[in-house]
Amino acid sequence: MQIVRDRRTLCRCLAFPVVATALLALGVTPAARADRQDGERPSLMALLEPVPPRAEPVPTLVLERTDRRIASTGDPIWDLRLEIPGKPTRRFDAVSGRANRQNADRDRMGSRAPLPAGTYSVGPVEPLADGAYPELGPVWISIEPTFTTGRRVLGIHQDPSAGRLNTQSGTLGCIGLVNRNDMLDLSTLIERSGTQRLVVMN
Repeated sequence: MQIVRDRRTLCRCLAFPVVATALLALGVTPAARADRQDGERPSLMALLEPVPPRAEPVPTLVLERTDRRIASTGDPIWDLRLEIPGKPTRRFDAVSGRANRQNADRDRMGSRAPLPAGTYSVGPVEPLADGAYPELGPVWISIEPTFTTGRRVLGIHQDPSAGRLNTQSGTLGCIGLVNRNDMLDLSTLIERSGTQRLVVMN
């Protein structure tokens, strides 16, 4: 038996089994290493770092301005779509803000501008009594911005005055669906899917 007399040699002898054991535990065998090209060999740190879990898709509402307008009032039509993983996308025509306030400060309270872009949490579906809130329709769904903004008391509801020449077409900043039946359908879909996220794109 050869006696190791040099301390440096002794350290190398002791270190090799430790590294080899670690590589074997990670499934990096000599054969596996030989199969890789030189440029494909991961570093030891890359092997030791855990792979972050992939985020699962969740039901999401997405609001996006279109080039269409309501002919009678000039209100821009916004596309509100509900994306549920594994299901066809549902789309609804909506308004947000007043027609003549589309370029106002979207972060200022009382500006009557459209919703500011960003991500919102979606609250529960709340049925409204008939006639209690004439400009809100049959259902109210609160939304809360997850970012800093001056806008408050925001929600999704029907806009019964959409397209009417009564100075009430559009909203004060909420998302107002143009059609009553769309509002009822959307409410049902949100409840069934558990949708809790809204993204305003532009």
